[in-house]
Amino acid sequence: MLTFLGFAMIATFLVLIMLKKMSPIAALVLIPALFCVFAGKGAHLGDYVIDGVGKLAPTAAMLMFAIVYFGVMIDVGLFDPIVRGILRFCKADPMRVVVGTAVLAAIVSLDGDGSTTFMITVSAMYPLYKRLGLSLVVMTGVAATANGVMNTLPWGGPTARAATALKLDAADIFVPMIPALAVGLLCVFVLAYVLGLRERRRVGSLVMPAEAEAETEAETEAEEASLVTVGSGGSADRTDAGAQADTKAPGSGSSASAPDPAPASGAAPGAGPASDAVPEGDGFQGLDPDRPTLRPRLYWFNAALTVALLTAMIMELLPIPVLFLLGAALALTVNFPHMPDQKARIAAHADNVLNVAGMVFAAAVFTGVLSGTGMVKHMADWLVGAVPEGMGPHMALVTGLLSLPLTYFMSNDGFYFGVLPVLAEAGAAHGVSSLEIARASLVGQALHMSSPLVPAVYVLVGMARVEFGDHTRFTVKWAALTSLVVLAAGMLFGII
Repeated sequence: MLTFLGFAMIATFLVLIMLKKMSPIAALVLIPALFCVFAGKGAHLGDYVIDGVGKLAPTAAMLMFAIVYFGVMIDVGLFDPIVRGILRFCKADPMRVVVGTAVLAAIVSLDGDGSTTFMITVSAMYPLYKRLGLSLVVMTGVAATANGVMNTLPWGGPTARAATALKLDAADIFVPMIPALAVGLLCVFVLAYVLGLRERRRVGSLVMPAEAEAETEAETEAEEASLVTVGSGGSADRTDAGAQADTKAPGSGSSASAPDPAPASGAAPGAGPASDAVPEGDGFQGLDPDRPTLRPRLYWFNAALTVALLTAMIMELLPIPVLFLLGAALALTVNFPHMPDQKARIAAHADNVLNVAGMVFAAAVFTGVLSGTGMVKHMADWLVGAVPEGMGPHMALVTGLLSLPLTYFMSNDGFYFGVLPVLAEAGAAHGVSSLEIARASLVGQALHMSSPLVPAVYVLVGMARVEFGDHTRFTVKWAALTSLVVLAAGMLFGII
């Protein structure tokens, strides 16, 4: 009964948010509360929720202060050189913009924090997507999938969890997986290339007259800067990023319709090659090179502070929420010594902080009910028991395949500490080593990063102004394909 209710609750949640019948926060709270009553455990709902909130409170605190910290670093210009390099590659070509999104997300993912990756990637690429009229779900899908592959880094979480759960060395799990993960990352870049070509066919390429006349590097850099700058006086109205554009931008030179159901909202007219001007933005001030918050004289201080923060995080010198709390306080104090300026910076990022924190605590209801009622355990036991006896010698393959749905519908903690030991035991009975099982368990991470139970994904869709349902519909198929490519590569190389 609990197995059925667990799957029914997850299915109901996904259907309602993808059909936009409920907001994610409302669905995360009301659906599990209803199914808790159906399970006959409504009297314990309060205990389940408090338990879930207690477990996710450190995550919420980490995300809150991480958003403030990296928001301040973006404001003061720490990441502008990286972004300029990506934009120098992107120019105004939709294909290059999408590939640049994947490259930027992969590079920033080296810090092991999904929220950081999404904040930097969206801040850098959002103005460009809006100016060219590109689909914002392409941006969120590519960024999430690239980050999912990179999330398997030992300090990213899943590898450490697998090592802890099975009492193995994280290096023994991760290092042999590098070739398979490299193939997965290559798959993301190829996917970005294909999606970029589709976007190019849909909207064309933006060509600025001055760009054709540029003869010097200085002129080229000036044009790139002008492309990054988003006009604060633009007349375009702000719309929901999940809204669909009915037609392609006029003057794009192509009559092909949008390939996916959720193109970018607010696509500006005249975004094609025949246009003589760069369309106005929607007020997003992401990386305006003339923004008053820039602190060029403090660049190396901010860089050193960020490196020190990430190093301390990797070395686990202090809990991550504490590190980001200290980092945010220090960054605000040094970069904005005057109280009104500090308040202005906090207020500027308050929307993201509130949205993400609210989503995390709402997700606590969902995870609390799943765990407290025993639904998660019954679902996992049912899935493991459904594996045919003849598949015993191939438990590594089974683990890899199961990691896709299980890490999507469960938290990493639930999967790695609850399900993985059971799978490892079953594999050991058939002569399959725990190392193979542990490596196979990592392949689902590309899909996991778009799970509604991952707090960072709400940073991504919130900053990109994309409906979570639109992001889910677009991303799941490509992320699942990437995970399967990693699994196939692992088997081909004899790693799994």
